[in-house]
Amino acid sequence: MDNLDQLVSSALTDFTTVSEPARLEDIKARYLGKDGSLTVLLKGLGKLPPDERKIAGAAINIAKTRVESALTERRDALRQVALESQLAAEALDVTLPGRTQSRGSIHPVMRTLDRIEQLFRSIGFDVADGPEIESDWHNFTALNTPENHPARSMHDTFYLLDADGKVREDVLLRTHTSPVQIRTLLAHVEQHKHLDRMPEIRVICPGRVYRVDSDATHSPMFHQVEGLWVGEDVSFADLKGAIADFLRRFFESDDLKVRFRPSFFPFTEPSAEIDVAFMHGPMEGRWLEIAGCGMVHPNVLRFGGVDPEKYTGFAFGMGPDRLTMLRYGINDLRLFFDGDLRFLSQFQ
Repeated sequence: MDNLDQLVSSALTDFTTVSEPARLEDIKARYLGKDGSLTVLLKGLGKLPPDERKIAGAAINIAKTRVESALTERRDALRQVALESQLAAEALDVTLPGRTQSRGSIHPVMRTLDRIEQLFRSIGFDVADGPEIESDWHNFTALNTPENHPARSMHDTFYLLDADGKVREDVLLRTHTSPVQIRTLLAHVEQHKHLDRMPEIRVICPGRVYRVDSDATHSPMFHQVEGLWVGEDVSFADLKGAIADFLRRFFESDDLKVRFRPSFFPFTEPSAEIDVAFMHGPMEGRWLEIAGCGMVHPNVLRFGGVDPEKYTGFAFGMGPDRLTMLRYGINDLRLFFDGDLRFLSQFQ
């Protein structure tokens, strides 16, 4: 029995000192393997007298259980050490936020369009819409543009093809949103034809337009917002007040300078270009063209079914793309349409 206790003590010591799982299995074989010390003792029980065999067998089994238990504990300890070492080598900082799907944002031009609509709605304007594929009559003729006007040339305008592949000069991608003004006038007059006095028309017409033009400040597809106010005694003073108020509120600057410079448009008379000058920032003191405007030409009112002897009105047209460039300090219009996420993510 003393030799048996010494054997167990030796096994426990060997298990404790080993630090590698493979080496532990080698030591296990020394005690519990096919030719191990405890296995040899168990095989020798058959040579003992029956009385001694029973006592010796019980003692050997107890010793074997102690060795096996120590072996299991050491295996678990080495497995835990290996796991901790692996976790330390592959450590994860669980305090970092998880990787989530990035969220989109409103395009800067759409932000500007929404802001323009909000500001004009606040002074009583409605928002009107119309088709992007227009007839020649709505796009040119009804806007007092004669047939020989340069805007009708193939160089400036996207005309459509018929089924035979021939150019149809009576159907085109609209070059401005002014056709919506004509459509609005016609619908408004039809709706109120039973009245002696036609209610005022106050609308803005935002949307995409198309022209054959492309550089850092022009795009074949771009946006316009045109406005129309028709009623009794509407004057150029109303036009100046509405536009000046809008620009100061849009750019959030009370000291913004606004001037109306004489110009020509076939659909307005008199006509003017609208310029602004900023009093602060990188463009301080520079006059920049923002929009065109004027009193609606009598011929345009007639095409819209409105009596120019009873009603007057003003119209204006501005480029929200240009306004967006000024508001956010962007120097290349093409960035709006490239789809570059590095650029668009700045507006989240």
